[in-house]
Amino acid sequence: MVEEEGNDLHAAEDEGAMQDVLEGDSVQSAHGHTRLNKPPTGEELRAMKDAADLYQSSSFKLQIDALLPNVRPKESRKAPLDRFLLALRSHLLSLPSIPPENPAVAARALSKNGIEVSFALPHPTHSTKWSVTFEPPSDVNVVGSWANQINVKKKDGGYFGVDLTVEMPSSLFQEKDYLDARYFHKRSYYLAVIAQSISTSFQVDAFYGAALGDPRLTMLILRPRKGTEHDFSKTHAEVRIIPVLPPSHPIPLNRLSPSHCNARLQLTSQHPSSSLPSSTPIYNTALLLSTFPKLSLLSTNALTRSSPAFGDAHALLRIWANQRGYGEGIMCVHGFEGKGSWWAAILGLIMNGEEPPAGKKEKIGARRPIGKGLSSYQLFRASLDFLAKHEFGSAPVFVKSANGHRFSPGDYALNHSAVFVDATATLNYLADMPLTSLDMLRYDAQQTLEQLINSTSADDIFSDVFLKDQTHLSKRCDAIIRVDLLRVSKHRPAAEFVEYGTSDNALLSAVSKVLRRGLGDRVQAIAIFHPSSSVRTISETSAPRIAAVHIGLIYSTENAFRLVDHGPSAEEQETEAAKEFRQLWGDKAELRRFKDGRIVESVVWEVKTSDERAHIPASIVRHLLHIHFGIPVADIQTIQTPFDAKLRIPDGVSRLHQTSASVGFKAALSAFDDIVRSLKALDDGLPLTLLNVSPVSECLRYTSPFSPFPVPLSSSLAIPTPLQYLPQISFLLEFEKSSKWPDDLRAIQKIKLAFFETIASALMTCTPGLLASVCIGNLRDSSIEDHPSLEILTPEGWAFSARIWHDREATLLERLVASSKTPTLALAPFSSSTTKDQREARNALELYTRRFIHGPRHHRAVTNLSHRYAAYPGTVRLVKRWLASHWLLGAHVSEEAVEILCARPFVGTSTMLPETAVSVPRSKERGFALVLEFLKEWKPEDFLFVPIYEDSGPLTRPSVIAVSSKQGIWTISTLEDESGRMWTSSGPDAVAAHRLRALAKEACKILQAADTDPFDVKRLFSPATNDYDVLIELNPAVLPRYYQNVDADPAVWSKDRLVHATDGDAVSRPGFDPARMLFDDLQTTYSDTLRFFFDIYGGYRIGAVWLPSVSGTRPFRALGGFSSTPAPKGSQEEKSKEKDKGTVMLNRQSVLDEIERLGTGLIKKITQHKQS
Repeated sequence: MVEEEGNDLHAAEDEGAMQDVLEGDSVQSAHGHTRLNKPPTGEELRAMKDAADLYQSSSFKLQIDALLPNVRPKESRKAPLDRFLLALRSHLLSLPSIPPENPAVAARALSKNGIEVSFALPHPTHSTKWSVTFEPPSDVNVVGSWANQINVKKKDGGYFGVDLTVEMPSSLFQEKDYLDARYFHKRSYYLAVIAQSISTSFQVDAFYGAALGDPRLTMLILRPRKGTEHDFSKTHAEVRIIPVLPPSHPIPLNRLSPSHCNARLQLTSQHPSSSLPSSTPIYNTALLLSTFPKLSLLSTNALTRSSPAFGDAHALLRIWANQRGYGEGIMCVHGFEGKGSWWAAILGLIMNGEEPPAGKKEKIGARRPIGKGLSSYQLFRASLDFLAKHEFGSAPVFVKSANGHRFSPGDYALNHSAVFVDATATLNYLADMPLTSLDMLRYDAQQTLEQLINSTSADDIFSDVFLKDQTHLSKRCDAIIRVDLLRVSKHRPAAEFVEYGTSDNALLSAVSKVLRRGLGDRVQAIAIFHPSSSVRTISETSAPRIAAVHIGLIYSTENAFRLVDHGPSAEEQETEAAKEFRQLWGDKAELRRFKDGRIVESVVWEVKTSDERAHIPASIVRHLLHIHFGIPVADIQTIQTPFDAKLRIPDGVSRLHQTSASVGFKAALSAFDDIVRSLKALDDGLPLTLLNVSPVSECLRYTSPFSPFPVPLSSSLAIPTPLQYLPQISFLLEFEKSSKWPDDLRAIQKIKLAFFETIASALMTCTPGLLASVCIGNLRDSSIEDHPSLEILTPEGWAFSARIWHDREATLLERLVASSKTPTLALAPFSSSTTKDQREARNALELYTRRFIHGPRHHRAVTNLSHRYAAYPGTVRLVKRWLASHWLLGAHVSEEAVEILCARPFVGTSTMLPETAVSVPRSKERGFALVLEFLKEWKPEDFLFVPIYEDSGPLTRPSVIAVSSKQGIWTISTLEDESGRMWTSSGPDAVAAHRLRALAKEACKILQAADTDPFDVKRLFSPATNDYDVLIELNPAVLPRYYQNVDADPAVWSKDRLVHATDGDAVSRPGFDPARMLFDDLQTTYSDTLRFFFDIYGGYRIGAVWLPSVSGTRPFRALGGFSSTPAPKGSQEEKSKEKDKGTVMLNRQSVLDEIERLGTGLIKKITQHKQS
């Protein structure tokens, strides 16, 4: 009853509130809550405007709001960690002192207890005159992002980091401890003593860890054990103990400026005085880090208090960076490990502006503060804008500081390649950062901004920016080069080891500098990728070496494949620039005279094919690494070469074809132009004037998987059967309009035959050696469809196929279709009441529209894309080859649909991107990986728009008719095909689309695995046959196209195993492919029984699966549609029926026997893999 009264009360309140709304009054409920939606406040209006304008869409903002709480540690789980930290602090402050001792002796004593001391270079010896000791820390503090509550979850489930600084007493140090790593040795010993004490006093796992493996940055990492007294595992955090200097330390900070040298090496014959450094800026920065944690804590805390949105903006920026490998993970960009506080400093620069040079009030062009009242997303966008536009190599950055500059800005510029000094004027965050890594950061920021600007509401831009793992190199870089570092023979000087902390860091820094000089403007960015440093047990002295790295290149469209690099002129031979040029390139550098008369130092890259030209950047990397670092060429691998092999016919086949004419796409276009000129010259001998000749072949738009080549008649008659296939190049002929054309569709086809007969005779008369024949086509399907064609074989061996485009056909077909009462939908499923003539007319109209209307348009669009985007043709060729190798191209996925899909990474999703857009891939391998990534994620039922036409307007979703599972389920729309069904109406169906998506997922896994392991491209193109119910194996010796097979066996076409046709009965048959013809016949004959799969490029096996619709039993009826046999008596189906009607089931063996008879001479055997 109380509940009912309460409900009545609320109802009365609501009723009264509604009345007041009508009267315009404000009302409050009994609970004090406003029952009327008042006009929105300023903050609410701003939030609505942000959602509508700033966030692209309201869902984008909601996704960000939902993301942020899930990347931070849960407050409810922090209590066990807090208790552990209190206990740890008490323990550390009560540790006993240890008397002074020689560092080598002290380290040996700890080693006997299983604790190693991680000494930095140069290592101390027994003759060292100073000593190490231990006293309890003067203070213990939690610092870093955990203390400021801006910690963000790491990638791949990494632990939250809880930084705990341990201030070492100032009595442990002397003024000269900044020299020769003496401070770092004392620090390492101090940390080792703490590690020994904690490992015996607490039930936690203790490890050493160091950013970039640098022993100078070693910290003690504590991880919980489940079920123990100090179990804080639910926090998913690790405690990192970092020894630091106290504020009153005796080391003079002025000795740590970038211009000072604090490493005094012993001079030897291997290391003369000329190799000693003039300054040690990275060494000095590593020492300054020991004074920095508390300063950084206070600086970040001030930013947090000054801007409510700082924490969220910092989280967004860290998530974005982590997803791209700028931190820790399996595949990270070199140099960013341990730079967590830099991201907060970037936001500080955005909010507070830049510090002017010493003695000046304002720096010309200095970044000004943009305010502290911005939203988190605005701060994130502003940070990306800074990273995308700033040139770190030429413009140092000094964040606004309350105390001005600690060291001279000029010292930073002279001794560091990149400068970003924090707000405390203490630290240059980028002291050891390679410029190549910053170039990659700038590129990623530009790409993200481009995505945010060009995205539409239909795009899942939020997932791309924040959720997806962007560290997979295959889809991130245009070229990937794996370098094994274990056999480097030319090592860096010892001074660089001391400067950079480890030999690996010194090597990778030198590699970065050499590659940046050598590649120059050929690339937009270079990045060195490797796994971040892993933790090691406290019984291990040093971190393991880096075994291999991956070098990623982002090509510059204009210069990447330049054949010549120019250096100083002959007059400057004695200058320093000329010496540096020769030193960089070694024996590749030479003086050359050019056509304009110049004589300059040059490096020429010799190539023979376009594929080799695409390898020039990788060849440069290989050359530079070999001459400067002694890395064997065999240890420098690229994935480009294996991919190229999949797009080439075997070399032995090319030799057997014995062609002396030019080959390739340009040669095919030249042969096509010759045919056009010959046809144009026939105008006087033809009844009508030839207006247009429109190419519609993939060989003429650069997208056929294999480069076209001619096979002269003399060669074609002598080569073995498995090498005899010669592809035809199709084009359309359009004549002037005339009233003399008949109005009967069948008569039109006969007129076309007469035209072709006249053209063939004229061509053979005017061109000696040319063969032309009229092809009637398959009239069994329909007599009103466009079947006639003209086949032309040029003297050089090029094969062409021509068809006549007559616009009157469309009008006649539309009239015949319109005579039916069914809707005039060109691609709609047929009604059972449609007459045979109307079905034929509908089929013919669909074929006409596809062949004569959309075919030429599509060809022109794809040709334009091939010229506009250099990597687009190669991407299409690879994707076609991949789809064909898995038996999907052709019968299930049309080649035109593939060409449109492959355009998506290049043109974008709404309007066509310019060729200079940052996100456009510039290598076919990267384009291929991006297409696979899209196919993996794309749901086949989702509508897709691809702007392949230059004047693509605003996107409008078409009204697409429902399709059955036997029809194509893809909808790929363009400006000229708004229905999205022109190239997908017949496939892929649900079965093929599901298989394609599964194959794309597996292919992406293989590419991702290549990031860490040597790459085997063969796995990508190896078809899986276990999924098929039936496998039909053909005889490869009688298949003219077998040489195109992915795994073609040269033994099949060896002369001693083949019987050649004699010259008397030999006939050249361009385009003849009996395997494809058999496949098409099987598809037509058994479309209601089996679904077939086949590799159209030289496949010798046909896979098939039984359709679910023919499984089980059914009542017998005449013309049942498949071969049947009586069902076994006493089956469950018959028992459930009241009347015993005769039931039948599919006679599978009979079907297979029919197939074997149909393929007599082609089929070797048929295997059933499983029974469904």
